[in-house]
Amino acid sequence: MLINKFHNENCFETMGKMNDNMIDVVLTSPFYNTNIKAGKRKTLLNTQSKRGHYDYVRYDIHCDVMSNDEYCEFTIKLFKEYNRILKKNGCVLYNISYGNENTEGMFRALNSIITQTDFTVADCIIWKKSNALPNNCSSNRLTRLTEFVFVFCRKDELKTFHSNKKIVSVRKTGQKMYENIYNIVEAKNNDGPCPFNKATYSSELCEKLLKIYAPINQDTIVYDSFMGSGTTAVACAKLGLKFIGSEISESQCVYSENRLKQVL
Repeated sequence: MLINKFHNENCFETMGKMNDNMIDVVLTSPFYNTNIKAGKRKTLLNTQSKRGHYDYVRYDIHCDVMSNDEYCEFTIKLFKEYNRILKKNGCVLYNISYGNENTEGMFRALNSIITQTDFTVADCIIWKKSNALPNNCSSNRLTRLTEFVFVFCRKDELKTFHSNKKIVSVRKTGQKMYENIYNIVEAKNNDGPCPFNKATYSSELCEKLLKIYAPINQDTIVYDSFMGSGTTAVACAKLGLKFIGSEISESQCVYSENRLKQVL
């Protein structure tokens, strides 16, 4: 049984168990690959913690050590599998940003998706956070108060992919006029600290995104390929949606299960 569970494995293992066209919406925030300077291999891998694993900046068992080329290859593989599991007219809500030490990685990954998969960018949502922590230490780069959520759909479904925008009027010609939903979404930075993840997600943001793009009914299945501390699952539970989550950290899976029990 895949549904409403946190799967302690990499996302390709979980997706490999899924049927074709099974998922209504993919909502995820992947690792940004910002711990490494572009084209270099100087990382934090040599920093060993007393707990027996590497003491990374953000996660308990993962460090962003890919080159930009490797990150693009990984992203292409990911979206090709999204294409298989996603229902017709489903979409991928992909939260990603860039780092001061590797500003081009995100943009190269986005270009790879558009040019080498069946997906295209349908929208770019600006996630405005409540504060800009952590502060920027750069002498010439601005402190970012925002991140991006890219809305991906299949290229042949650009005009048909699902959203919940309401019709507000119909012209005499029959043309439908829809409500305005602006592409700036304000939501808090995260849901609080997690001992295994210093880059946790915002359930407030997830709820707002799902209300726009997910069919709001008990049959809807949302997949998060990088579930982390269970934030997407929490948002799904609050909206009465089903979820499937992949997470390589056993500690975070246990944390997420306990967190979801409190919500339920």
